[in-house]
Amino acid sequence: MKAWKTAFRGICFVFIAVSTSFGSTLNGGPGLLYTNSAWVQKPGHLTLKTHTRFFGKVKPNSAVTIWNVHGAFSLNYGVTDHLELDLSPVMYQDSHKGEGGKGYNLPDDIFMGLKLGSYRLFNNSLSYGAVLQARFPTADNHNLVFEPYSAPSVSWGLTGLMTYSQDPLYPEDNLNVHFNLGYFNYNDVGEKLSEDTDLDTIKVRSMTQEFQYRMGIKIPSAEFDFSLELFGNAFLQKPPKETAYSLENYIYLTPGVTYNAARWISLIFAADLRLSGDNDESLYYFDEKVGEMPNYPAWRINLGLKLHLLPTSVYKVSEKDVLIQKAESRRELFEQIIREQRETESAEEELERIKNERRKAERELERLRRILEGESKSNEPQPED
Repeated sequence: MKAWKTAFRGICFVFIAVSTSFGSTLNGGPGLLYTNSAWVQKPGHLTLKTHTRFFGKVKPNSAVTIWNVHGAFSLNYGVTDHLELDLSPVMYQDSHKGEGGKGYNLPDDIFMGLKLGSYRLFNNSLSYGAVLQARFPTADNHNLVFEPYSAPSVSWGLTGLMTYSQDPLYPEDNLNVHFNLGYFNYNDVGEKLSEDTDLDTIKVRSMTQEFQYRMGIKIPSAEFDFSLELFGNAFLQKPPKETAYSLENYIYLTPGVTYNAARWISLIFAADLRLSGDNDESLYYFDEKVGEMPNYPAWRINLGLKLHLLPTSVYKVSEKDVLIQKAESRRELFEQIIREQRETESAEEELERIKNERRKAERELERLRRILEGESKSNEPQPED
């Protein structure tokens, strides 16, 4: 067992060394559909989350229907109380390459990530953390219309996480709010985004960079969890408009509901509603079928399934056992709260002692002033009779 743990730590170290980015479209761990939580997966817990996203529209002034389908899954494993690893391959993605091409990526790109979190502030109501993640370009085609910009190179970035919980003792069982702010670098200088022979000489000259932001609120209940998310991006350096599609900033609003069928399985439904306009800055269309359409869909439907794979005891425990486990897991938190309360009380006592000393010092100064005034009067020359 000790050798296995040593080997696993070595694998984790290698994983950390190569995983340095943010940007996956799917959040498989604690949190919402897109917005990551500052909490990490519990140690020894492994979850699987599947995700399908699609939209369809009839092209204006034609009878052509355009579909876009995205399919992915995410494996998330809790290593320690503050460390989580994830693997998120995109298994299927429409590429819209027309009749002359395959028309899809199977598989698409792979995301690997590292998450540090579950650090607490302000009486444990506020948690913070960070995500490092790398995108590996295993797909045949990149720079796809109707999808966020992607490049045929290893991309990297970093995001900060913050989570507020209404009840720090049982955070996941009560209202919680999540905030993400990240920087993403596509590492695409010198890349050719188009396969057209006429555009062979047009390559990316300035590295594409952007900020990504996500925020969401979750209202949990026994069977249904309701959520609302807002996410988008802001390019710091855009890709070349002659060969890139999705080079505009976007904003989406995502209401969602999760049905908790059992402790180990949940069903997810959500809808992405684009709030940003139909601005189209790109000059490049390789397929007339998708020309003159916005680069981002106005809406998308999301369907998902989340399974708790490890530990297997999650399938066997009763409600009583769950309550006992929760009480045990909160014991350290209770002790910390008691310590902080004692420290606060001690600090208040010290402050009161300082106030008393100050009042005593002020009284002594007043007595000294009166004595000095009295001596000054006694030393004054007396008038002669």
